[in-house]
Amino acid sequence: MWNNKRFHSLNYALKKEFGEKIYKVSLDGGFTCPNRDGKVGSKGCVFCSDAGSGEYAGSRSRSITEQIEEQLILISKKFPEGRVIAYFQNFTNTYGDIEYLESIYREALAHPRVAGLAIATRPDALPSDVIDLLTDIHREHYLWIELGLQTMHDHTAELINRGYDLEVFHSSVKKLVERGIKVVTHLIVGLPGECREDILKSVEYINSIGVWGVKIHLLHIIKDTALHRMYEKVKFRVMEEQEYIDLVCDMIAILHEDIVIHRLTGDGSRDTLIAPIWSLNKRRVLNSIDKRLKERDIVQGDEK
Repeated sequence: MWNNKRFHSLNYALKKEFGEKIYKVSLDGGFTCPNRDGKVGSKGCVFCSDAGSGEYAGSRSRSITEQIEEQLILISKKFPEGRVIAYFQNFTNTYGDIEYLESIYREALAHPRVAGLAIATRPDALPSDVIDLLTDIHREHYLWIELGLQTMHDHTAELINRGYDLEVFHSSVKKLVERGIKVVTHLIVGLPGECREDILKSVEYINSIGVWGVKIHLLHIIKDTALHRMYEKVKFRVMEEQEYIDLVCDMIAILHEDIVIHRLTGDGSRDTLIAPIWSLNKRRVLNSIDKRLKERDIVQGDEK
């Protein structure tokens, strides 16, 4: 057990690493995405909003240092001091000129309260010079890279317009892991057409590739996204609350105990969430997962 949790939480992992609680501050590096600018595609992933999954990040009109300061003010009541992870969140945060990438990463690391970096990107946006830069940073600082798998099944990936196949993802993870760089992957639960067995196969896959962490997301249908338009036409089934809770418990049971769980559900905005509405009560969902793990006597890795 991890500080009386039945799963290996990010909070536990960071306290073990740094000896104190660590928060994240979300930043906008001013990037776009190869699945939006025409290099790979122009429509983006169907679930992605105009903010590029960075609704809570800083403003790209401000410098990285200014964004960090603003984010620190926002969390000052609950976290007035202590170190933070600078999280480059919006869009594809390795998709740019190498000199620019190094400048913004180094600017974030120069802030006195920044303990390390988290960089969200795509596996098809990691050329060799970027991996070399990330390796240099990894040697000097705490770093993890986030890659969106969402699903291991290429037929679903095509449906959601992910823009790369499993082999591209697998190859990029291998390159990063070989350099000793921590990799966090994202899984989405409730994608159209996927059943429980499909989702558990994706968990089994990530057990096999050496990732350090995972983010588990409930599929959110966000207003004015391609997924929203798809939902209006087809009205595919979205997950029920208890169904989701039990499935997450099943995922935890087979997830390798060394893999750090960064999240167990996503954050939806009340102003833009179309479905499922029950997910707005995130605290209730998280508490219910804890309760259900205890009821079922599940500890992460029990059934791997």
